[in-house]
Amino acid sequence: MTSEPDLVTSGVNLTALLGAVRHAGALIEQIKSEGVDARYKSDASPVTAADEAANAVLVAGLADLYPHLPVISEEDQASHNLAPDDLFFLVDPLDGTREFIRADSQGAYTVNIGLVQGRNAVGGIVYAPHLDWLCWGGPGQGAWQIKSGQLSALAIRPCPPDGPVAVASRSHSDDQTRQFLQRHQIDQTTSIGSSLKFLLLAAGQADVYPRFAPTMEWDTAAGEAVLAGAGGAVFTPAGVPHLYGKPGWRNGPFVACGDFAL
Repeated sequence: MTSEPDLVTSGVNLTALLGAVRHAGALIEQIKSEGVDARYKSDASPVTAADEAANAVLVAGLADLYPHLPVISEEDQASHNLAPDDLFFLVDPLDGTREFIRADSQGAYTVNIGLVQGRNAVGGIVYAPHLDWLCWGGPGQGAWQIKSGQLSALAIRPCPPDGPVAVASRSHSDDQTRQFLQRHQIDQTTSIGSSLKFLLLAAGQADVYPRFAPTMEWDTAAGEAVLAGAGGAVFTPAGVPHLYGKPGWRNGPFVACGDFAL
């Protein structure tokens, strides 16, 4: 395998974090193979030993390399009370826990590290350990993937002549998404969980990802940065760029786009 290209943005070398991300993914797969026992948080979202083990690895790796940068992690409740800094990490150690605990998950869960500067997602790593698919990138920096040991660049595709393909959540469907698809006359859709939706756009396997159901910023920052590195972008439904550091770290509706115009 060719050496992994460095991605340095805002003084942070994201490529140096790939080892920690792989380690977190290996722990997730080990726990998955041993059997998953989920608990439920106050917001009714599931959490498992895999979330916690992966979080410990990622937070330690970030503290070792970039101790001066704040880390906002889904699995660190205290970090949710931090005020947004100009430069910070957003971490989801196991994105798609609902998929992870399913017997038929088909690997639709990921490890996410996003880097935010000036309210923009400027770098990201997304790793799907069960699929052996590792991606990293950032706007103006490019994006890369290692899939089954093969390194290649990521790039969005031209919108197909027979119309765009939309990607949607497997676990969260809603009327607004269905109305968006009807309004834009999109009749080809594929459903998948976690940040894999962003990766399908970045890899040229789909064209648009409309999201109206609730998400948190740690769900999206890494995938958005990878997509931007591959030539895509994320907007609000009104066409305004998608920003970070919002109250409660909560996203509003957004549309992730490859070669697709709102």
